[in-house]
Amino acid sequence: MAPLSLLTRTQHGLQAFRACLDGDLDAPVEHCGGWTLRDPAGHLGAGNRWAAAAVTEGHGDHRPRTPRDPAEPAGRFEGTCSVLLEALRSDPSAPAWTFHPPHTVGFRRRRRCLETLVHRWDAENALGTARPLGTETAAESVAEVFDTMAPRQSARGRAVAPGQAVRLVSTGTGAPWVHGPGTPVATASATAADLPLMLWGRVPADDGRIAWEGDRAAGLRVLDGPLVP
Repeated sequence: MAPLSLLTRTQHGLQAFRACLDGDLDAPVEHCGGWTLRDPAGHLGAGNRWAAAAVTEGHGDHRPRTPRDPAEPAGRFEGTCSVLLEALRSDPSAPAWTFHPPHTVGFRRRRRCLETLVHRWDAENALGTARPLGTETAAESVAEVFDTMAPRQSARGRAVAPGQAVRLVSTGTGAPWVHGPGTPVATASATAADLPLMLWGRVPADDGRIAWEGDRAAGLRVLDGPLVP
């Protein structure tokens, strides 16, 4: 079976998040400060409109207004999804405003897919219904942390570029990623579903689901980054 496109995976992720909005909107969202389920709904919805404007208007100055506590959060969220998906149906090689290369619609497709992935898990986790992340999209999320998010953190002065390397391995597929210069000082192995949750702070790097080889303390320092916003 051919892999699903980023656009299709984004649509499925948005639909899964939307389904959570039929649950308890006051459910606390772990790992996101004092957020309840209302907050990621507003955050993801505003991000949808901002990304759509980056494609259709060609700049990053759009300031979408999505109420944090709207009267009809599900309906409002659905509206942002329609706006986003319409914009992302453009040619993926077409130009778009982005905060990191490539400056194309394809970048926006990938970013929204992976943003939705994490917040879908947040919402389901808040309701006690969290499902594992899909292997293909989870692997793409790990790659994005290392090729986009970590370099951006360093460029913006939020983190210092690592002086050593750490290796991550998906136990299900054997896919490897290396972050940092030189020979990796340590290797962290976990399922593809758990690796992005670790990198985005949803699973501790020293959790039992993460198997370490080599100098774990040095590897943890590399991953401490912070790698993501």
